[in-house]
Amino acid sequence: MFSNLSNGAKGALCMIVGGLLLTTQDGISKWLTADFHSGEIMFYRGLFTFVPIIIIIAARTGGMRELRTRNLKGTTIRAVLGAATSIFVVVSFIYLPLADALAIIFLSPIMLTAMSGPMLGEPVGWRRWLAVFVGFAGVMLMVRPSAEGIPYYYFFPLLAALLSALRDVATRRLRNDDSSVSILFYSMVAGVLAGAISMPMFGAQWPTLAQWGLFAAAGILNSLSHLLTIQALLWAPGGTMAPFRYLSLVWAAVMGYAIWGDVPDSYKLAGAALVVGAGLFILYREMRLRQ
Repeated sequence: MFSNLSNGAKGALCMIVGGLLLTTQDGISKWLTADFHSGEIMFYRGLFTFVPIIIIIAARTGGMRELRTRNLKGTTIRAVLGAATSIFVVVSFIYLPLADALAIIFLSPIMLTAMSGPMLGEPVGWRRWLAVFVGFAGVMLMVRPSAEGIPYYYFFPLLAALLSALRDVATRRLRNDDSSVSILFYSMVAGVLAGAISMPMFGAQWPTLAQWGLFAAAGILNSLSHLLTIQALLWAPGGTMAPFRYLSLVWAAVMGYAIWGDVPDSYKLAGAALVVGAGLFILYREMRLRQ
């Protein structure tokens, strides 16, 4: 039945499921920030991200050839952007509640829409540009800059959003070159190396057995979620797929309340509503243009 779906429908399904898995992984990573710095989390978690990749390679007839890249430069750029995104995402969880951090990070799909025109050659009309500005206004409402400016810790999720959008642009450019497994593999290698480099500088500790279990769960979920997201972007344009990520805000709000008792105030709810509304409008315009 899945094979009978259009590429757009398959991409949307992959993005929705991938978002749920990634938000669950984000919750685990936030829990681990109480005992580990971001580099440790990236390294220990990264060790387990290769499990799904190895299973997929073993199941496919191509074997290790699945990891062959036909665009080394593009793959390397995507891997570096992915590792940098992960660093700032984890750091964001240290300073902000899960839902608040993700609401700002999910400015990324709107940034992706803005970049789709100049960087990917995908048409972006004035209505979608207006939605981009509305999305940014929503973030400003959440942040509420004071006379002293924006608190420094809000720049971590903003940088994560920008890097994530650039990562997705790089993914779109690889759609005719590499498989989703190959793209994911090199991105995971970059993440593990970035974490390993940080540990001599910021210190490291050996996880307990329970913490190893959390790292294993986070790594496997992280790998599966990114694999689904990459496949979604290989199947369909970034501007069409990006808004489906907003469902993750629902998962994050539920998880944040259930585990940490986080309740966003009215400004954060209104700002998140503007961001989500802008993303959904972008999706609506994409669908209208493709009819």
